[in-house]
Amino acid sequence: MAREPDPLPLPLRMSETATLLIHCPDRPGLVHDVTGFISSHQGNIIDLQQHIDEEQNAFFMRLEWSLEKFTLEKEEIEARLQPMARRHEMQLKLAFSSQKKRLALFVTKENHCIYDLLARHEAGELPVEIPLIVANHDTLKPAADRFGIPFHLFPITKDNKLAQEQAMIALLKQERIHTVVLAKYMQIIGSAMIAEFPNRILNIHHSFLPAFVGAKPYHQAFERGVKIIGATSHYVTAELDQGPIIHQDVMRVSHEDTVPDLVRLGRDLEKNVLAKALWWHVRDRVLVFKNKTIVFD
Repeated sequence: MAREPDPLPLPLRMSETATLLIHCPDRPGLVHDVTGFISSHQGNIIDLQQHIDEEQNAFFMRLEWSLEKFTLEKEEIEARLQPMARRHEMQLKLAFSSQKKRLALFVTKENHCIYDLLARHEAGELPVEIPLIVANHDTLKPAADRFGIPFHLFPITKDNKLAQEQAMIALLKQERIHTVVLAKYMQIIGSAMIAEFPNRILNIHHSFLPAFVGAKPYHQAFERGVKIIGATSHYVTAELDQGPIIHQDVMRVSHEDTVPDLVRLGRDLEKNVLAKALWWHVRDRVLVFKNKTIVFD
């Protein structure tokens, strides 16, 4: 009997990495100084991307390196970067692959985005922790129960909105939440929460705005005979639906598509666009500059 081949070895577990996001005025020597700092401490660079905005004279970089043989402790790195940062007027953001971001999912009644994100998380496709779901209706409590995630109900009225938002903020602080994902949460986020989570609240909506504002955008689009539908994910700012855009996608439709077709296709776009935007966000691949993003995909 022929001998069965030995099983292939499991892939080696990747060592912990550090990621540095940088933006500063553009000038000669920036890449040399940053990479020189990493190499001087025995860091192995595994990814480096850069972009220059000539109109703004702005330089952007994302650099990821292995900490396996790095000679500095993680707690030392940011302080040791400061002399270079001051010299080049740099804004720095440092993150480590071992420190998973803690997410709060905000929902109302629509279920396509939350089920998609929870399924991706359960399958190991989203490197995050999801310790809670926040809702203003109890419709999606079964989804939270199914995935074993605590569900927190905060009914919102005109009279209690401010108090409820303060209670939400307290809960998010208690749970050490890093990022809030509005998975079709149909409430306007107040200024206090936006201030607590700058560029860390992600929203998703159809891309018909501003042409089809208000209720039933797909019905309005159908009546106008649209030929393209889409979705947009962006960070939430104080100006409604005007925050920095992270990701967008579109799909062609035709006169043969009914309103239910548009809704179904639009929901597919929404959940995929949100998932991709969130993937880039939690992997520290998005850099916000003024009211736009640089996405190192």
